Amino acid sequence: MALLENKTVLITGGSRGIGASIVRRLASEGATIAFTYVSEGSEAASQALVEELSATGTQIKAYKSDAASFQEAEQLVQSVMADFGKMDVLINNAGITKDTLMLRMTEQQWDDVINVNLKSVFNLTKHAMRPMLKAQSGSIINMSSVVGVFGNAGQANYAASKAGIIGFTKSIAKEVGSRQIRCNAIAPGFIETDMTHVLDEKTKEMFLTNIPMKRLGTGEEVANAALFLASDLSKYITGQVLSVCGGLNT
Repeated sequence: MALLENKTVLITGGSRGIGASIVRRLASEGATIAFTYVSEGSEAASQALVEELSATGTQIKAYKSDAASFQEAEQLVQSVMADFGKMDVLINNAGITKDTLMLRMTEQQWDDVINVNLKSVFNLTKHAMRPMLKAQSGSIINMSSVVGVFGNAGQANYAASKAGIIGFTKSIAKEVGSRQIRCNAIAPGFIETDMTHVLDEKTKEMFLTNIPMKRLGTGEEVANAALFLASDLSKYITGQVLSVCGGLNT
């Protein structure tokens, strides 16, 4: 039996990068998949992903939805419930960066990152919690970062959002653990994505000197952690932060 057979999963920001890797990995273990994208530029990639996985027999649907909007998050959860009838797993993956030193950071750059990265986690968790409470089960997985653990120059907004996710995760785990709803976070390190592809070689080498495993991680390796936390293999694990960072956070 597949690890996620008969489970419905909602993943925000699932059209590319780590999100798309999670969509593919969870689908390979039998999950029914709902995922979101927000920009018109991601629509083609989302449709291609739906077609790719539908061909393998996966039940999957993409939704255009802004996770930073409280109202759109509510409508999204209602739509997923109407389409699939339940929500077993929520993965809050949507995120952006707007990096600059604090002296140059604008209020807009701060607000944009906090809204997309942190407020979105509140929005989706708030609305997904109702069907999970009714079912007396569920797994919420929040995508944090090692930067949220130890900070990084030029990323005060990003680090604050990811650190906030960790505190939020631990609090929710304590609130709903008695209802058999689990809440955990994943803290990726430097992962091969569109964001890291644009880095110059000198910057990459600087990162690698601090990573004990001497390589960047892959989206698939983060997706494997998400699979573990989404499945019943982790059914007695809640309130934890799982670092997928090659030892960077050691």
